[in-house]
Amino acid sequence: MVVSDIGIRAKKVLHAVVSEYLATGEAVGSHTVARRYALEVSPATVRAVMGELEDEGLLRQQHTSAGRIPTDRGLRLYIDTLLRVRSLSQCEKEDIRGRLGPATEPQEIMQRVARLLRELSHLAVVVQAPLPKSDEVSHLEFVRLRDDQFLAVIATTSGQVQNKVVHVDFSLSPGDLDRINNYLNRLVAGLTLDGMRRCVLEEIEREKASSASNPVLARALGLAAAAMPAADRPGEILFDGQSNLLANAADLERARCVLRTLEEKDQIVKLLDRTLTAPGICVFIGAEANLADLDDISVVAASYGGEERPLGTIGVIGPSRMNYSRVIPLVDFTADVITEILPRI
Repeated sequence: MVVSDIGIRAKKVLHAVVSEYLATGEAVGSHTVARRYALEVSPATVRAVMGELEDEGLLRQQHTSAGRIPTDRGLRLYIDTLLRVRSLSQCEKEDIRGRLGPATEPQEIMQRVARLLRELSHLAVVVQAPLPKSDEVSHLEFVRLRDDQFLAVIATTSGQVQNKVVHVDFSLSPGDLDRINNYLNRLVAGLTLDGMRRCVLEEIEREKASSASNPVLARALGLAAAAMPAADRPGEILFDGQSNLLANAADLERARCVLRTLEEKDQIVKLLDRTLTAPGICVFIGAEANLADLDDISVVAASYGGEERPLGTIGVIGPSRMNYSRVIPLVDFTADVITEILPRI
């Protein structure tokens, strides 16, 4: 169903019920809607419309004679078409920028992001550090440790630096090492780490097929291949504010389920991957988030790094009745600030 299918009066009643439920957490009755939301209709009319919305699967009654609460489907319709998202004030934006920067390394930014979102949302937060496969190489260099041992240093545009010790069974003169470093930087600078991997492997095959093999070139490519990080290595996942989720847990077993889901991380990573490939802000409601049996949990998430080359994802996890009008712009703007800051590190 799309919102145009339910009519103007039904839209107003649905908006009123969901708004009241998000504010109070209580089932909403027809008298409350008629009294507080100036719909200019009687409680009986509101009650009839609420019954129609229940028939459409947008509202439900927890028990007979009680008011209604929105279903996940009702929340989805509300968020997609009826929610009025307020913009952050200029003061709030400057506060976020000030608290996130200046920073000297991506890890510091990610820690600041997790703390900031937890403090401003009062919910749980998940932050994914820049994904190696999405990051671009800004510099590659081999530093001699011993005659048979080199340190590979790969710096990326997000500010991350990866080091790896590479053992060799050949010697290189200082001049050859300089030529290797210069050649490899010309070859891979500006490529993502995945692109670097493909490029180096293609060059190795081309060198093998060449009739005029160059020993220094072959060794340069061999060093680059040995230095490459593992394929599909996930970005580090940071959590903060888990206790905010536990405060909303109705019983001990549910609290344990929340902690297990966060600790195992696999389902969270899958959710973040879905956000990484989606445009704009993502809101996953209840079962949409597919977080174990946590059917009354919602996630608001956004990628950072730009639409053409997203680097990672940030998200806020909380009860389905969270304050979406506050959380959505908070997550969205924070992702934009991360995108601005990372290239300057």
